[in-house]
Amino acid sequence: MQLKSESLSSHEKWKGKIEVISRVKLDNSDIMSKAYTPGVADPCLAIYENNDLAYKYTRKHNLVAVITDGTAVLGLGDIGPLAAMPVMEGKCALFKEFADIDAFPICIDTKDPDEIIKTIRNISKSFGAINLEDISAPRCFYIEKELKKQCDIPVFHDDQHGTAVVLLAALKNALKLKRMDINTAKIVINGAGAAGTAICDLLLKAGAEDILICDIEGILCSGMHNLSEHKKRLSILTNKEHMTGSLKDAVKQRDIFIGVSRPNLLTVNDVTSMNKNPIIFAMANPIPEINPEDAKKAGALIVGTGRSDYENQINNVMAFPGIFKGVLSIRAKEITDKMLIAASDAIASLVSDSQLNVNYILPKAFDKRLVEAVSNAVMLQGALK
Repeated sequence: MQLKSESLSSHEKWKGKIEVISRVKLDNSDIMSKAYTPGVADPCLAIYENNDLAYKYTRKHNLVAVITDGTAVLGLGDIGPLAAMPVMEGKCALFKEFADIDAFPICIDTKDPDEIIKTIRNISKSFGAINLEDISAPRCFYIEKELKKQCDIPVFHDDQHGTAVVLLAALKNALKLKRMDINTAKIVINGAGAAGTAICDLLLKAGAEDILICDIEGILCSGMHNLSEHKKRLSILTNKEHMTGSLKDAVKQRDIFIGVSRPNLLTVNDVTSMNKNPIIFAMANPIPEINPEDAKKAGALIVGTGRSDYENQINNVMAFPGIFKGVLSIRAKEITDKMLIAASDAIASLVSDSQLNVNYILPKAFDKRLVEAVSNAVMLQGALK
């Protein structure tokens, strides 16, 4: 209740978390004539002749659009575009604070995927990259896929890929402590929405071979009826032994639980049924799938959540500022899987072997090294393409 009161009071005082500040001091006619009419005609004509010069003569090179339709806002669900504005402003503030990237919030008042795609495509020339935010699954998969085809700048759904990058970094370091390779680890992902789908895809690309995915239908298995298209795809990619059943069945004799679902779905008995010293990443927010203390008491070797008040916070802010800084720096047209894996490696590497322990598998979100490490890794992958 105290946090709620303080947050509302702060937002009333701030009246928005971002503002537009001129980079040019327009205090005399000479500067005015260069920055605006008549001098502004010259960069306009130059860009008309060569579109790439927009990166040289405008802020496009450092400007990101943070775009939502308000259908999957934090843990609040479909609260609409206007109510999503505080979150989008906050995301823009993070871009500026962590990576000195200028970002602008855009809240679109439609749930029609094709209209969203058309709107974003039509405004994309103003920006160097697009950050999709808080768009519900499965619509978000189609929207991102089509925008990648239709836009000539990077399009990145952070709820999917930012989460996956940081989770992979956490898993790599956790597996070091467990002395296990990712290709032999038995993994359960609970939640087949945006984050769960992206996590599964990235883990497979990073070498994971044994993954079960659970959702409201239970363990996803090829041949199940009434699955959405993206769940059908996941059911084919995973569960090679065609297991069926519930989450309780899925976690038995497994090494790793990854939760991107709902509070309190994993029980102490579930953890005790897993293989010895399991890794538990319970990332439902604000209440995880299992309380970390309970997971530890049940035998978990390592526990991570999405919360800042527990050890091993898995937070997208470790990834997206550096990823965007990297792709903007090299004017990339897309963000590739190799870039995402390189970003994950860079995050994991910031925890040295001497520092690594069960309560410290990831750098802190405010670690000053993160943006440079991630952006350099992304730029290197872009150069190798």
